[in-house]
Amino acid sequence: MKVSVLPRLLFVFKLTEGLLDDAETMKMAGILVCQHKTTLQDSGVTAVPVSQRSCWTVVSFWMKVLLFIIFTPAFLNYASLQREGQVLSAAGAQLIDIGLGQKIHLLCKGHGRPVVVLDAPAGISSDVWYYVQEGLSLSTKVCTYDRVGLGFSRRTLQNETTGTEKVWGISTTGRMVDDLHRLVRVADIATPFILIGSELGTLNGRFYSHIHDTQVSDLVLIDPIPEDVFEEEKWQQYWYSHLVPSLQMMQFSAAAGLSRLLIILGVLKPLFQGGDVSEELIQRQKYLLCNPAHQSAAVDEHFFLNESASQVREISRYKPLSSKTSVHVITGESFDYQLPSDLNQVVAELQSKFLERSYPSANHIQIPGADRHMIYKNPSLLIKHLHKLVSQRQSNQQKQ
Repeated sequence: MKVSVLPRLLFVFKLTEGLLDDAETMKMAGILVCQHKTTLQDSGVTAVPVSQRSCWTVVSFWMKVLLFIIFTPAFLNYASLQREGQVLSAAGAQLIDIGLGQKIHLLCKGHGRPVVVLDAPAGISSDVWYYVQEGLSLSTKVCTYDRVGLGFSRRTLQNETTGTEKVWGISTTGRMVDDLHRLVRVADIATPFILIGSELGTLNGRFYSHIHDTQVSDLVLIDPIPEDVFEEEKWQQYWYSHLVPSLQMMQFSAAAGLSRLLIILGVLKPLFQGGDVSEELIQRQKYLLCNPAHQSAAVDEHFFLNESASQVREISRYKPLSSKTSVHVITGESFDYQLPSDLNQVVAELQSKFLERSYPSANHIQIPGADRHMIYKNPSLLIKHLHKLVSQRQSNQQKQ
């Protein structure tokens, strides 16, 4: 229903010209009010109380504030990662295209032969080898690399894999060894080389040495993972009920931008730091703590570690290690303070049985006061033993 505007205009005109007395003014105003009410009723509009409108305004405001608080850290973190990723890559590093949509971050230092290739523990970038690489590169060429998804390497896309790569699941040892083999070929790394692995890196090193035995002169296993450890119920419960969920929380924290805030507040700290660690290296570790892609790959490597161990067990049965490849095992005499004492005992017993069964003639070295974190907490003693190995191999090559 439409209300004519003529009565309103007439009312305003008479009012401004002083043609209405008080009685007529009240009468005409009442008529207009009645017409307005009739219009609202006919149009189905219900008047909203002022208090109710104010309540919804407050709720809407605080919802906007809450959404701002939730999403702003994530957006700021994403923007910071784009900038940091371009400037924090180690000087001299290369991004090697190994095919299948994958690019691997490779850093080689020093000169000479044999080349030493270092493979890191699960979920950790190649920066963990910083001290070892610096020390060993004084006598030979030493190469570190980030496995696909970790550090500055590009993660593979599942639909880009073809051929034999589909046999191995993503983030398992079989796939990692395929990646390393292509990296060695494309980057033209001289063979045979010394392959050194720590924890998950030992599974990769064993798999690689059994399959590509002519390319590896020496296999060094630092705190090797016994593949039978996942048959222990205590270990499985710890791994999948405690460790993996904690890593998933780290991934969520990085994606939400919370990790960056925790680093700023000093709650979350890099893996290793100190006066002898460069500021660039510290910033690179902080960058990876805030990087959800890196954290996602770390979760996957830990989650599929059981499958990786199973793959190594099967390969060891069907393809024995060549007698030309020497095996060296380095462990610490101390237990890991991050593990419960009963789990430390289980791992130590299984590790001892595994070495006796799989590599009875291996050269076993125990470093006093060291645990499984020795590659960055006790690097000097570790470097000392690795220097001896490199010198022996260089001496043998000169004799030949």
